[in-house]
Amino acid sequence: MSVLEMKVPSPGESITEVEIATWLVKDGDYVEKDQPIAEVDSDKATLELPAEESGVITLKAEEGDTVEVGQVVCLIDMSASKPEGAAATKETPKEEKKEEPKQETPKAEAPAPKTYATGTPSPAAKKILDEKGVDASQVKGSGRDGRITKDDAERAGVPAMGSVFSSTGSRASKAAKLSSLRRKLAQRLVSVKNETAMLTTFNEVDMSEIFRIRKQYKEEFAAKHGVGLGFMSFFTKAVTRALQMYPEVNSMLDGNQMISYDFCDISVAVSGPKGLMVPVVRNAETMSFRGIEAKIKELAEKARNGKITVDEMTGGTFTITNGGVFGSMLSTPIINPPQSAILGMHNIIQRPVAVDGQVVIRPMMYLALSYDHRVIDGRESVGFLVAVKEGIDNPVEVLMGGDERRALEL
Repeated sequence: MSVLEMKVPSPGESITEVEIATWLVKDGDYVEKDQPIAEVDSDKATLELPAEESGVITLKAEEGDTVEVGQVVCLIDMSASKPEGAAATKETPKEEKKEEPKQETPKAEAPAPKTYATGTPSPAAKKILDEKGVDASQVKGSGRDGRITKDDAERAGVPAMGSVFSSTGSRASKAAKLSSLRRKLAQRLVSVKNETAMLTTFNEVDMSEIFRIRKQYKEEFAAKHGVGLGFMSFFTKAVTRALQMYPEVNSMLDGNQMISYDFCDISVAVSGPKGLMVPVVRNAETMSFRGIEAKIKELAEKARNGKITVDEMTGGTFTITNGGVFGSMLSTPIINPPQSAILGMHNIIQRPVAVDGQVVIRPMMYLALSYDHRVIDGRESVGFLVAVKEGIDNPVEVLMGGDERRALEL
């Protein structure tokens, strides 16, 4: 018998253990080579574990177990033959059904005939029900021919235990172990609050021009490039421009040194089945609107389908998060360490604003920049956010070089 020991591979640098999130096969199943057999959670991402060879599998770890990199989690018997019919799962023998003795079902009693009195409250009962705000159709009458009596009305709406202070609502609770990803995220968020001098500054942007551009070109853009023209490409463009104007915001601390980057790797927060993930758009400062939209779409689909890799989740220099998709009006986003700043987008609301001395209705959005004051001073943080605002308020001139069709490659 030739048996392969499958060990946990290293999902990335500095990761020493993972958690078995879900077994995709059962003990004793026949698996094909490269078939996904499990999903494992690291502290950075959820990854699939493929079978290294074909054969019958024997599981050596349970769901929820934390296992070290290099530990054996299953055995594959490569000498086992594939079952007929290419069945992927082992069938359990069916138990013979024993004939149950037939029982005669009792005949149901005929319901009492309904009359004009059925469900009708007496005058005294009607007064009580009106005072309680109880609909008579919700009360079963115990009087003659189903008439609702005074006693029925007094009992209506009262909990079964007979006390107006008693509750019949559920009091159940359950405990569930946090995944490795959520535990690591919790540790990082607490460390950010405790170890950084985090402040948040706010501003607002007028989305009118972006609305116009998207309405005018979205169909042509999608038909030519195969991706939609969303808000994220405009904000990514505005952010990379502002980062180049204020390089301190594109920096981070390493001990007693401040490291600044001449490239802009933008982490984009994406909501996935395992929680919030932040895949990275590399060298976003060199990318076109089409390139940014295509890359964000690719990374978002991978994150939602559990296909994202550790490399695609690490190394960002600045983060953009959009709480507006969930209806958030205003928030103070938490820095994504070891980065020094994060931009929070929010929902877009039609609000009255003053333009050239006139009150007009415009689609407005609040922006929030949270930053580490140890690295970034107030002048840089406010200047950075104003630069982002310039790009969003006037995207054609600031972000598109005055030619929107050329910028959109149409």
